[in-house]
Amino acid sequence: MSNKKRLFGTFGVRRTANDVLTPEFATRLAACYGTQIKGTVAVGGDTRTTSPMLMQAVIAGLLSSGCDVVDLGILPTPGVQYAVRKYYDGGVMITASHNPPKYNGIKFLDEDGIGIPDDMELAIEKLYFDEEPDRVPYYEMGEISHNDQIIDEYIDDAISKVDVEAIRDANLKVVVDCGSGAGCYTAPYLIRKLGCDVTTLNSQADGFFPGRDPEPIEENLGELITVVKELNADIGLAHDGDADRTICIDEKGNFVLGDKTFSLVEKQMLKENNGGTIVTTVATSQAIYDIAEEYNGKVIATAVGDLLVARKLKDENGLFGGEENGGLIFPDFVYGRDAVMTVAKILEIVAKEKKPISELVSELPVYYASKMKIECPDDEKEFVMDSIADEVKNTTEYKLDLTDGVKILKDDGWMIIRPSGTEPIFRCFAESDSQMKADEMTDWGISLIKKYRK
Repeated sequence: MSNKKRLFGTFGVRRTANDVLTPEFATRLAACYGTQIKGTVAVGGDTRTTSPMLMQAVIAGLLSSGCDVVDLGILPTPGVQYAVRKYYDGGVMITASHNPPKYNGIKFLDEDGIGIPDDMELAIEKLYFDEEPDRVPYYEMGEISHNDQIIDEYIDDAISKVDVEAIRDANLKVVVDCGSGAGCYTAPYLIRKLGCDVTTLNSQADGFFPGRDPEPIEENLGELITVVKELNADIGLAHDGDADRTICIDEKGNFVLGDKTFSLVEKQMLKENNGGTIVTTVATSQAIYDIAEEYNGKVIATAVGDLLVARKLKDENGLFGGEENGGLIFPDFVYGRDAVMTVAKILEIVAKEKKPISELVSELPVYYASKMKIECPDDEKEFVMDSIADEVKNTTEYKLDLTDGVKILKDDGWMIIRPSGTEPIFRCFAESDSQMKADEMTDWGISLIKKYRK
C-alpha cells in the first residue's frame, strides 16, 4: 500500500460502533468531508441500532462546516447514491453492509453518487489528523431538510426500466429475505408493484438482525431455501444489510452463485443493447468473457472493489458491471451495486424467457471454482507478492496479470493470489474446466504463498 490511509478502507470507514466509531469521531470526520464539499449533502443510514446516533453526529458535523443537509432517513446505500446523483452535491451513508450488528461505518459519496476518490479520502484524513476542518459562524450555518419521497421515486424509476407487463403476466411467486436490513423498505414494495405474489422473511427492520446474519451466504439462507421449496415459489431473493447485493435461490431451492447471477443479467443486457462494455474485477468468472464474446460485448477488468468498477463504468460509458458476490451495477441507474434494479431485471428475465431460473442458469457457460485463504502478516504481503510474480514471470507457459495481486492465466483456467485489504490474509481463487483442476490450482497458489512467507 503506497499511500498509507489512516482511516479509510476499500469503501469508507468501518469500525465497531461507539468505541472507535463514536459520535465525536463521526462528527469531526463529517466536518472534514463537508469542508471539501461545501454544498448540499444527503444523509442516510441502514437499520443498525447505532445508525440514528451516527446520522445525527454526521449531520451536526456537516452543518458546522457550512453544508446544507437533506435527511433521507433509513434506506439502502444505493438509494442514497441514486438521490445524490440526481439532486445533491454529495452524500453520506451510515452502514456496515454485511458485517455483524456491533459494527457500523461511514461511506462518503461524490456528486455522481460514487464513493469518493483516493485523493479526497487522503485530504479528509489530513484535515482530521493534522489540521482543522472549517467551522462556520452562526450566520452561515447550513439548513436541514427532509426528503421522504426518495424511496418511492427510486423504486418507480427502476420499474420504468423493465417490462412490467411481461412480469405481471408471468404471475411469479417470489420469496424475499431482507435480513432485517435496509431492503425492508424497498424489496417487498418493489416486488409487489411488479405484480408478483410476494412472501417476505425477516422484513421487519431490526438492528439486532434476529432472523439471520446480514451476509447473504448459503449457510445463512437455510430458512429462505426451505420456504421457496415449501411454497413452490419461482425464485427466492436475499439482500445484505444495506441492500446493495442480491443473491438468488432457484425454484428447486438451490443457492445460485453471485457470478451466475452476473452472467445471466450480462447476457440479457448485451442481447437487448446489441453489445456494450462490461466492467468487472480480475477475480470474476471466465463465463463473463465467454458471454461477451458471443453477444458482441467487450470486458474491462479492474482491481477488486465495487468503487473501482463503478468509476470505470462511468469513465468508459459502460453498459453493465459488478462483482462475483451478487453486487450488480447498472450505470444508467446508480453508479454502484444496486439491489432494486437487480431484482427488477432478474424477474424480467425469468418472465420474458418463460423458463425457470434453474434452467436459465444451466444454459450459462460452466466453470468450476475453488477458493482458499491463508494467514499472512500485513508487512510480509508485498514481499510474497513480488516473489511469486518473479517466479511465475520466468515460465513461458503462463500469462501474468498484475492488475490486483498476481493473476496467472493458463490454457484451461486461471488462478489469482491477492492480499486482503482488511485482514492479514491472502485469498487464492481459481477457476477451471473441472473441479479437480481448480482445487489443484488453489493448492499450488497456497503452496507459493507458504514458500515465500517467513
